[in-house]
Amino acid sequence: MDTPSIESITSPRGAAPSPAPVPAPRTAPARIALVGVHGFGAHHLHNLHRLSAQGAVELVAVADPNPPSAGALPGTTAVHATLDDLLAGDHHPEVIIVATPIQTHAPLALSVLASHSHLYLEKPPVASMTDFRRLKEAATAAGRSVQIGFQSLGSHALGALEQLANGEATKELPGIGTLKGISATGRWVRDRAYYKRSRWAGKRSLDGVDVVDGVATNPLAHAIATALRIAGARQAEDLASVDTDLYRANDIEADDTSVIRMKTVNGLPITCALTLCATESVEPYVTLHGTEGTAVFHYTEDRVTVRTEAAETTHVFGRDDLTENLLQHLSQGTALLSPLDHSGAFMRVLEAIRTAAAPAVIPPEFLTWVGSGDQAHAVIPRIEDILERATLSHATFSELGLPWARPAAAGSEALFAPAADSEGAGDGDPKEEAPTAIFRSGSGLNTALSPRPYLHPVTTRGGIVVTDHLASDHVWHLGAGFALQDVNGSNFWGGRSYRRSAGKYVDLNDHGRIEVAAITQGPEHSTADLHWLAADGGLLLEERRSFRRSLITPRTWRLDITTELTAVVDASLGSPGSHGAAGSGYGGFFWRLPANASPRVFSSTAEGEPAVHGSVTPWLAWTGEFDGGPATLVFGAPSESPDPWFVRCSGYPAVGSALAWDSAVELAAGEALTRSIAVWISDGILGTPDIEDLVSAR
Repeated sequence: MDTPSIESITSPRGAAPSPAPVPAPRTAPARIALVGVHGFGAHHLHNLHRLSAQGAVELVAVADPNPPSAGALPGTTAVHATLDDLLAGDHHPEVIIVATPIQTHAPLALSVLASHSHLYLEKPPVASMTDFRRLKEAATAAGRSVQIGFQSLGSHALGALEQLANGEATKELPGIGTLKGISATGRWVRDRAYYKRSRWAGKRSLDGVDVVDGVATNPLAHAIATALRIAGARQAEDLASVDTDLYRANDIEADDTSVIRMKTVNGLPITCALTLCATESVEPYVTLHGTEGTAVFHYTEDRVTVRTEAAETTHVFGRDDLTENLLQHLSQGTALLSPLDHSGAFMRVLEAIRTAAAPAVIPPEFLTWVGSGDQAHAVIPRIEDILERATLSHATFSELGLPWARPAAAGSEALFAPAADSEGAGDGDPKEEAPTAIFRSGSGLNTALSPRPYLHPVTTRGGIVVTDHLASDHVWHLGAGFALQDVNGSNFWGGRSYRRSAGKYVDLNDHGRIEVAAITQGPEHSTADLHWLAADGGLLLEERRSFRRSLITPRTWRLDITTELTAVVDASLGSPGSHGAAGSGYGGFFWRLPANASPRVFSSTAEGEPAVHGSVTPWLAWTGEFDGGPATLVFGAPSESPDPWFVRCSGYPAVGSALAWDSAVELAAGEALTRSIAVWISDGILGTPDIEDLVSAR
């Protein structure tokens, strides 16, 4: 929930040592005070009314510069304007709840602890790691207990999810195998009025004081806190790294659309993709990705759905109220569900956001505004798919190469070096510009994607993008490149591996990587020297991958890709087909296309996916309506071998030339293998006669 809007609450600081509380059976209602009665403070008022009716608490005082409405409080409850006034009163509260703006948390919390009251502090605890350390020191010195208001941590589902994370089934839920990673997705809608509700809303700082009121630290902070808890990350030291990629569509200082990527000291990836610019609000959820299934936790509803190959199971769990839990802790010694000390990992994330560069502005041309006036809200087109791609691939928006995102910091560059003079088309027209192809090293990709170099985006001469990468249906599909699913047992393709013994795809820790040893670039010809490293790090293959660009006509250019693989050790180059998956012999050259309308795939002898898939023909063509207009790709078969075409159109758009269609290719140490592919990339729709002319001139 969003932190409430309350202004001008100040208190002196200081803390005095005090003995630790000794739990004792409660014989009278607990004396409670509440600071902040509006915003989320109203939720606390309602909850305290419930507990008061049960005889568990007595609300002795509240503090707020804007008094509550008449009749909102018991007649015996004192009303003050500030915490200072409340503490000066003769109320003796055992617990003080602080539900105020973020920037006031630190001074108010320190004053509460100095008064020797126990503290319930709304999230986020404070706005900097420095204040967090001071608060921990003050709590220790005062011997007081502090509960942080991450309400989702009271869910009974967490125990079951922690078991699933450890590879165990529960009585309610089947297991999901070995945990590979955790993600969190939040898609909410916030209008302009949301950011006008208070001076501090959407601020990174206010009057020189940190606020850090961004999507990840306030409205969807529970997504991060819940993911961290399930991962077992409680202390700041439990996280090995935190990466931030922050953006804003609204006219604010803080972020409203962001990816926060973490890795625990045990190597577990956690990626949270969050936005307040969705088409419609959806209950946020945390997903556990296992080798045998997934568990999706809708934490606002305490609902967990486990999906495995065998079945789908849903269970709704109960929840403990954090205020009641704090009272039980004080009277019975019950462990706190959200103690201050366990917010260290979350504060590590908040600190990374606080110290990051200011969020990048999403340009207006990439936004749609729905509604008018203060009720208008920004929508990022396709944001739902974008968030899914980010979480599935553990990639930032920048790494996804989105047009509104910052350029990738490293690992991507133009495939061809700029020419000294402007380049003309094949017909000599100097006004025609050279097409674009970006070479990506892939070095920062998640291990399960088999990190490797590839081309994306590749464009027509008119600027139409004809490659895709990290697509939500197969996040390991990476633009245009060359990869194999099995080399001596290591997967260089990404995703799961097909094994004959299992008769299906299985999730194995077998992913290799292809690293760039050197790259030489020219205006028309570039060469990359690559090392194929097995899952255990051993060198299996050395590759020289060459690229040549030819400008054919004002609307067509040709990209020639040649790979020469040399075995460093005796090597078996395989595919799912060579492992027994009939018709799935993909591996070798592969081109993932973006979504396109009215696709047509055909060759010189066949039409449609069923007919061309697995065929051997001199060329294969794809036409379609892409974003930006119609385009045609023509793939010329390798002259070195009659490799079958691998084609997908109905499920996803892709074309490959299969190196090991139904049997592995064996290379002795020192032996080399070469494959050359030509791709004609054209604006507009080409017919068979035009294609035949292009291919015959190769």
